[in-house]
Amino acid sequence: MIQGTTSHSGKSFLVTALCRIYRNMGYKVAPFKSQNMSLNSFVTRNGFEIARSQVIQAIAAKTLPIVEFNPILLKPMGNKISQIILMGEPFADTAPKNYYHHFIPKLIPYVENALLKLLEEYDIVIIEGAGSPAEINLRDNDIANMFVAKLYKTPVLLIADIDRGGVFASIFGTVKLLIPEEKNLIKFYIINKFRGEAKLLNNGLEQLNKLIGRKCLGIIPYIDDLKIPSEDSLSLENHISRGCIKIKVIRLPRISNFTDFEPLHWEEDINLSYVDDPNKLIDADVIIIPGTKNTIKDLKWMIEKGFFSKLKELERLNYMIFGICGGYQILGKTIYDKKIEGDFENKYYGLGFLSIHTEFLSYNKITKQIQAEIINFPIFKGNVVKGYEIHMGNVKLEDTAIPFLKLLRDNNSKKNKIIGVINKKRNVIGTYLHGLWDNDSFRHRFIDYVISKSNKKSIKSEKTNLNDLIEENIEKIAHIVEKSIDISEINKLLGIE
Repeated sequence: MIQGTTSHSGKSFLVTALCRIYRNMGYKVAPFKSQNMSLNSFVTRNGFEIARSQVIQAIAAKTLPIVEFNPILLKPMGNKISQIILMGEPFADTAPKNYYHHFIPKLIPYVENALLKLLEEYDIVIIEGAGSPAEINLRDNDIANMFVAKLYKTPVLLIADIDRGGVFASIFGTVKLLIPEEKNLIKFYIINKFRGEAKLLNNGLEQLNKLIGRKCLGIIPYIDDLKIPSEDSLSLENHISRGCIKIKVIRLPRISNFTDFEPLHWEEDINLSYVDDPNKLIDADVIIIPGTKNTIKDLKWMIEKGFFSKLKELERLNYMIFGICGGYQILGKTIYDKKIEGDFENKYYGLGFLSIHTEFLSYNKITKQIQAEIINFPIFKGNVVKGYEIHMGNVKLEDTAIPFLKLLRDNNSKKNKIIGVINKKRNVIGTYLHGLWDNDSFRHRFIDYVISKSNKKSIKSEKTNLNDLIEENIEKIAHIVEKSIDISEINKLLGIE
């Protein structure tokens, strides 16, 4: 098991690397995180919702993602309320106090059963903790760290981020705050994100080893420009880019699934940024309204911040505007909410760019992988794309609505369904399809179209193949980790000769 001294210490990163290292050795490997809190999720082949990080770890392990990899997913909805996704399906909405005191006892059997299934079916299971195991105020109700380790007396590696500062204190404090049974499970510690000469740490490591009775398993260097989908909010930070196309994503307070846009950020031709000021949209080549945990509340926020008036002005000037999921709903004419997302039953008016109407009539959530064909847009016509739906609410199309994405027929559908719409001027597009820009062919055509429309010149040397890029970066971190830490010591813990 990998536990961290803090959030963002590198737990997900290290689990990903170890999944690939042991898969390359020929073992059948599974990742596991009992409880994850994330703004980003993915839909498995069976229609279950899990955290994005466990999907990346599954890719590293070269296995299909399944719901047992992440039995509990907490999705923040704002106002200190989170939705509990249990075994891939919505279970309840709750505040932290109720979660710890009311729900935890009910969730424990699901954690135990999921882990047991993985232990029966895989050679190696690499478990990821959450936050820190030393949150002593939460110890009695923590089901993501030492609770899991103690189930099978799992050896724990503790990882700490030196780039944040105070690395020796964080390691020392974490170990000292644990009770003896938990402390005994920590076998080694690892220092992550180090810049400089590792030998400069020798004196400090010697002192720390004596203080906590544990040795450092290795020092992982800081890795620049890592191209692996990230699920944490740090990936919302704007990055320096020399791309000729400016894509502005509206940073909604309840933004979700912003991993949709990472493939765009990794393209040389694109300068992608997140904005919370409507006046910063003026120089955009493409404006994106992303997914949201609560369409109604973020719609109200957009109106209050002045985004509605600015977007109506820019649409008249033929700016390209894209809406994904909740953003698709906001682009429509009306949203009727039967007290599902809002505080009371009401009808709300969207931007009115697309001839659609959304209804929130129940808490039922649609989660499924899909394949669709692009229609009614010559440059994209016939392009088949894959992705997934993950939303509440149903969209109804007016007779005048122009379809953009047509769901390809499958065994569960008697007729084709429209999951995306475009306006007459072809400058406003909305769709329920997450992962649209993961499709190389569509992404490349989209970039070429925007460059042509904006009269700009491409600077890219070659087109990016997303799967190859992710594979290359997973192999990169696996190689760096294997060189940086003593894998033979982990092999001993695993009973591998």
